[in-house]
Amino acid sequence: MKLFDTHCHLALLYEDPVSQIRAIDEAKREGVVAIANITTNLIDFFSSYKNTKNVPNIFHTIGLSPSEVVNPGKDWEEQLEEGVKYPNVVGIGEIGLDYYHKYGDRNSQIEFFLKQLEFADTYNLPVIIHNRQAGDDMRSILRSKLPQAGGIMHCFSENTAFAMDMIELGMFISFAGNLTYRNAKNLHEVAKSLPIENVIIETDSPFLTPHIYRGKRNRPAFLTETAKFLAELKGMEMEELSQILFDNSLRAFHLKPEDIEPVI
Repeated sequence: MKLFDTHCHLALLYEDPVSQIRAIDEAKREGVVAIANITTNLIDFFSSYKNTKNVPNIFHTIGLSPSEVVNPGKDWEEQLEEGVKYPNVVGIGEIGLDYYHKYGDRNSQIEFFLKQLEFADTYNLPVIIHNRQAGDDMRSILRSKLPQAGGIMHCFSENTAFAMDMIELGMFISFAGNLTYRNAKNLHEVAKSLPIENVIIETDSPFLTPHIYRGKRNRPAFLTETAKFLAELKGMEMEELSQILFDNSLRAFHLKPEDIEPVI
């Protein structure tokens, strides 16, 4: 079995590089052989990239989440231009809209989002999308502005119809550890109904710890629990499902099998 954690915040999981490497090694022992290190601000990107740039099978995205709209940092667009050229940067994100927390105002969030979508299109990179209580605006924007390289709906929380709309646009639907929660019946129904070829999974570490580990900080090693739960929902064998999810993850980030180094 091999899995790809398509969304992990190494900088938020641990600040020091030694602990970050330990979390990566622990994950590999559990079959999580590749990790996408997602950042929400530029400080975290440059620090976590420095800590893990020489670690095999660690890929990175760069972007500013809605939480940064009020204060993205000095020369943030120039910093994006610098970071996107680093080796193993495979996407722009996480970016998007968050009307639950009301960062700034809606217009400023949308403008901030649009700038980064254009940036992703310029560099032909997929986008990793944060969407919280902004479904109508998100659907409208992505229908007209989704980059050619597509993207991922991270930590999916909408309904099946919304998911199918995103799939029709060429996006992947990503489920996190909250899929395993007993009261997440809506997510269970969505996951069961979607074509498996458009589904990937993530930890969103250190958040959304799978049910069996509730009370602990989420780590990439815990991805196996989400995979097991999804296999039960889909009525599939774990080995078959894990291979499909892994292949889907490569496609989502436009990676090739040879980009993944063998894990010893």
